[in-house]
Amino acid sequence: MFYTSDFKKFMHDLIIIGSGPAGVTAGIYAARKKLKTLLISRDFVGQVGRASFVENYPGILGVRGLDLTQKWREHLKKFEIEIKEGEEVVSLKKENDFFQVKTKNNEYEAKAVIVATGRKPKELDIPGEKEFLGKGVGYCVTCDGPLFGGKKIAVIGGGNSSFDAALESAKYGEKVYILHYEPQPKADELTQERVKANGKITLIPNADLKEIKGGKMVNSLLYEDLKAGEKKEILIDGVFVVEIGYTPVAEFLAELVDLNEAKEIIVDPRTGATKTPGLFAAGDVTDISAKQIIVAAGEGAKAALAAYNFLEKK
Repeated sequence: MFYTSDFKKFMHDLIIIGSGPAGVTAGIYAARKKLKTLLISRDFVGQVGRASFVENYPGILGVRGLDLTQKWREHLKKFEIEIKEGEEVVSLKKENDFFQVKTKNNEYEAKAVIVATGRKPKELDIPGEKEFLGKGVGYCVTCDGPLFGGKKIAVIGGGNSSFDAALESAKYGEKVYILHYEPQPKADELTQERVKANGKITLIPNADLKEIKGGKMVNSLLYEDLKAGEKKEILIDGVFVVEIGYTPVAEFLAELVDLNEAKEIIVDPRTGATKTPGLFAAGDVTDISAKQIIVAAGEGAKAALAAYNFLEKK
């Protein structure tokens, strides 16, 4: 590395923001290309770490989400790459042909940047959600499920992640409810079959959530049955908000990128390049249509190779 003019910050060849499958893969490829690379990560959990079980990652027949992210972390650390964990990027600017990456506590500089920040789950935005966060409301069954041993649990959402979360919750809880807005769930047929075969799990479709209620802790969930046209209440001890939609984490990029209607970063599908030279993006934060672990990993590799080619020409 060489120092910038103020002698306070190192200049990196490449900064990678994010430690999901796209960010980790980009880091591995960048390190193998001997780029002076910094990877900034708020944590190594992300969407994958919140998944109860992953069965579609090639070479691994089945693995808990947290275990898979730990494997990625261990793999990454075998290479010569600097990792700043526990930092969240708040702004990214480009001045004098270099990028300035600012976190809440530090500033870093690089000749190129890969944004692999993924997506964050949307909130329910109903009374009680924020008030009972950590008091019965959570977003990660894998992380917090064991805390609800022998208790009643509600899992919100009708996709694969929600159904997997319900199956995981059933290992600990006495009773598990899956509430989803649509008449029919969106989970894969195989996953639905597993849920239906589990005697602890009850499906509640057409559920429009209204309020999470409780005292010191959550004790009930109020919803409207859209088919029956009436409000209902179930007694529960915990609520896991798993899959009601996601928002790309791209708000810190200002005018450096173009976003589509879904607020995803528009990239060149061949390289992951954005409209700003030297700035690349990969994974679920981009407009690439398939939001899958293996796709994000491939996009991360592509972006790292493109960044390397960009730097070679500077």
